[in-house]
Formats: sequence, C-alpha cells, structure tokens
Amino acid sequence: MSADNHAAEAHHDDHHGHDAHDDHDHGSFKSYMIGFVLSVILTAIPFALVMTGALPAQATALIVMAFAVVQIVVHMIYFLHMNTKSEGGWNMLALIFTIVIVFICLAGSLWVMHHLNTNMMPTHDMTQMVG
Repeated sequence: MSADNHAAEAHHDDHHGHDAHDDHDHGSFKSYMIGFVLSVILTAIPFALVMTGALPAQATALIVMAFAVVQIVVHMIYFLHMNTKSEGGWNMLALIFTIVIVFICLAGSLWVMHHLNTNMMPTHDMTQMVG
C-alpha cells in the first residue's frame, strides 16, 4: 500500500469521525421524536380545520397546503437528516428543488381544479326545468 493511500485513508477516517462528533443528533431518539411530534401537530391542525369547517373552503385549502409544505421540510430535516452542511451543500439544493416542485404541483393542481370547476360544471337552474 502506498503512502498516498495511507494518507487518503487517514484523511477519510478523520473526516468520518469528525462528522460523527459534529452531528450528534443524526438519527438520535430525540431527533426522531421531535420530528414525530411536529408531524403529528402538522397533521392534526389541518385535519381539525377541515373537519370543523371553521374557515371558508379557500382559506382552509391554503392553510392545508402551507402545512403540507412545512411537513415536507420537517420530514426532510428530521427523518432524512438533510441540512446545509451535509453533502457539501447539495442537500440544501435538493431541499430548494423539492420546495419548488411541490409549489408547482400544488399551484398547478389548484389551477386545473378551479378551471374545471368554472368551465365544466353545469349550472342547475331548477326554475327553468319546471315549466
């Protein structure tokens, strides 16, 4: 084995050991429990809003989508352990990309549903059908 290989292995071992000490919450019980509790809260609030009908439908839809985006971020941080430092910043780029794609999907879905509701749903005027 050459001296360059030994140096590369030593550097790899030091770097790996450094990451383990730097990121002590990576995969810890505390980290998973925080993620779980946040996920339950981020699910329960929109569920309660929908079931109680406390807000108008459009406001409820926007709030549910906002909570969904926040929950995606929570899952990426607490369960997938993505942060700005890991993988040389590529995980942060993946997070931003995910948020953009989710926004495009949600906005596109709402646009299509609104368009179909406006243009495809028949108007029922029961007074004209009686005569």
